[in-house]
Amino acid sequence: MSNSTYSPASDRYINSVGYQNCGKSGLMLPRLSLGLWHNFGDVDDAQEALKMIHYAFDHGITHFDLANNYGTPYGSAEKNFGKIMKDHLSSYRDELIISTKAGHDMWEGPYGDGSSRKYLIASLHQSLKRMNLEYVDIFYSHRYDPNTPLEETMGALSDMVKQGKALYVGISKYPLGKAREAYRLLKENGTPCLINQDKYNIFTRQIEQNVLPLAEENGVGFIAFSPLAQGLLSDKYLNGIPENSRAAHSYGFLQKSQITPEVVTKITELNEIAGKRGQTLAQMALAWCLRTPDVNSVIVGASSVKQLQDNIEAIQNTSFSNDELWRIGELG
Repeated sequence: MSNSTYSPASDRYINSVGYQNCGKSGLMLPRLSLGLWHNFGDVDDAQEALKMIHYAFDHGITHFDLANNYGTPYGSAEKNFGKIMKDHLSSYRDELIISTKAGHDMWEGPYGDGSSRKYLIASLHQSLKRMNLEYVDIFYSHRYDPNTPLEETMGALSDMVKQGKALYVGISKYPLGKAREAYRLLKENGTPCLINQDKYNIFTRQIEQNVLPLAEENGVGFIAFSPLAQGLLSDKYLNGIPENSRAAHSYGFLQKSQITPEVVTKITELNEIAGKRGQTLAQMALAWCLRTPDVNSVIVGASSVKQLQDNIEAIQNTSFSNDELWRIGELG
């Protein structure tokens, strides 16, 4: 399929997922963003990946979230996305927000991990080459590295912006005190932190007490990853562990041992609440994350167009009664 055979829907911004300013910046993010952590590597279905990118863009999802080591093998998600960009979306570059990250293990040797200036800048150069881009819209420090002075890490991020290789910078999964320091350093460098990315879902709510208030205080946006708790907050595990599910594999972040009878009871009750709202459990879980304006966007990971379509439908109802919020809170 070439550029000439793909024409985005003309009404994609009218009938879209909606947009919200990222923190106090002028950048608007779609309420749902598409994450390419899973399902876009060399081991995955390339045609389905292409269809998902097209479907997302057709429905106003303009933000695609990557990292240097996404995909199997490392780098393959960026490489495959870059091919889609070149062959199908190159003329729409200015309508897209493309983010990537570095901070975790990427290549062998002492310079392929962590948050040193050497690693971050080398990684961004590699990412731009893989994705056929001149710049990324957002570049993240993917994690706090206790072995690198924070001044060095934030200085590298600031220089990326000043060199035009990233339009904005952000942090991900930083401890509260280090996030506060990062915000200060970036502001002093003249490149304020745009966004903080962290885990947030019904089962993981710790950020409500400190991370979200600190981001708002500093005018920093917030985007949530893992809103479905690696698939736990869906109907996938209501009746056991499916053969091809994430929990069925020996690798990955979700293990069989986590699917306890207590967890199954909770997701069964949450599923009943969702049903009364006219939603699937996954849709309710996404809507729950988006119920507060403090969350500017939520990253969804889909394995099919059908799954992505179901996720987008969650936007239709993000309002909750006090009773629903109380019951969901009791099960979280």
